[in-house]
Amino acid sequence: MHSRLTTRALAWQAHWGRVLPILIAEFIVVIGFGALLPILPLYVVEQGVDLTTLGVILAAWPAARLVSEPVFGWLADRTSRKPLMLAGLIILTATSFLQLPFHAPLQLLVLRFVSGVAASMYDPAARGILVDETAENERGEVFGLYTSAQMGGLIFGPVIGAFGAALGGGFAFPFIAAGIACALGAVYLAYALRPIAHGEHAHAPLTETSYAEYGTDSPDLAQRYVESQRRDRRPPAPLRGMMNRAVVGALTMNFALYLTVGVYEVAWSLYLQHLGASLAWIGITYVLFAMPVVLVAPFAGRLVDRLGGLRFALGGGLVVGVALCIYALASEPYVPGVVIVVEAIANAFLGPAMFAILARGTPSGRSSTTQGLFGAAGTIAFIVSSVLTGILFAIDVRYPFIVFGGLVLAFFLLGGLIVRGAVSLSVGRASTSGGE
Repeated sequence: MHSRLTTRALAWQAHWGRVLPILIAEFIVVIGFGALLPILPLYVVEQGVDLTTLGVILAAWPAARLVSEPVFGWLADRTSRKPLMLAGLIILTATSFLQLPFHAPLQLLVLRFVSGVAASMYDPAARGILVDETAENERGEVFGLYTSAQMGGLIFGPVIGAFGAALGGGFAFPFIAAGIACALGAVYLAYALRPIAHGEHAHAPLTETSYAEYGTDSPDLAQRYVESQRRDRRPPAPLRGMMNRAVVGALTMNFALYLTVGVYEVAWSLYLQHLGASLAWIGITYVLFAMPVVLVAPFAGRLVDRLGGLRFALGGGLVVGVALCIYALASEPYVPGVVIVVEAIANAFLGPAMFAILARGTPSGRSSTTQGLFGAAGTIAFIVSSVLTGILFAIDVRYPFIVFGGLVLAFFLLGGLIVRGAVSLSVGRASTSGGE
């Protein structure tokens, strides 16, 4: 039994070894990001900032990403991705620490903007590696693993931040934890991630003695698997090739999903506090969200690869939109803790489904560029919802959840119709080709 488990573990490592450093680094970095989530709105308000200005300050991060993520995604497709990722993490380390001594509203705005630029250096390059180092029929699974790594960080991060602050560390503790996590992520990637230049093959040629490492007894199957993962040596496709229905539909759905992110970042902690929640319970709600995603996302990714992403994207979007509306009906802090578990399961399917749809429409040589656009679509939603959430929350604490719940449902439906059009076109072309 032990030998069988060891063999399976080694086969898994051999299969995913090329992307494993990305998954581990994401887990480490998100621990730091998660440590700030429950504390940041409370910290900013503690500095005497009103709710409208709070929304503007928190929107500086996505505003920076909107401007810089497509640029750095384009750059990542043309140069070595590793230096970009390391530089981004180093800057994130510095800005995490600097938000403690520099906490005037304008200073926080600038530091959040710089942090957003740094994240833009890291994220498209990391996700581009995931696309380029995996076969088309396993993109859902790899992004399920990626989502699981992110949510694994969110299990520990908010608890570390909230409990560290509550047990005597004060508001300084989460910022220090975030800086340390980003620094550790940079050190790990510097050691573990082999530089992967644009146009380089994903794998070395397969030898007769190495095919068993790919989890099969057939050298022919192993060779075909490796060949499917090789990077295309042709020049990158024209930029206009990215504007197909699959990509546009995925961008629309990511816009819908990130409307919720702005609401949660600005209003979640303040809303739970309004309902009577303790700081510890606020931190626990993040764990309640993250844990189901960690457990379900890899399985969800495999289902997406087998059955297609559209049905899971639409179903997940419906659940997320309805959950927002239910939060608005809560009269005490424990009902959101139940609903958030259901929403988390929906998100476990949403991430792999949207990434699989996006990867299907990504032209050759444009993986990081397309990921940059994908991030930018979410960033626009993040900005809109962050700013409007602050305004709506000041009028009535329930308004952000009601308004954006309806918008999420509408945009997911629109994105699903666009992607459905892409599927219909593909079926029509296949039928036409078969008739010829």
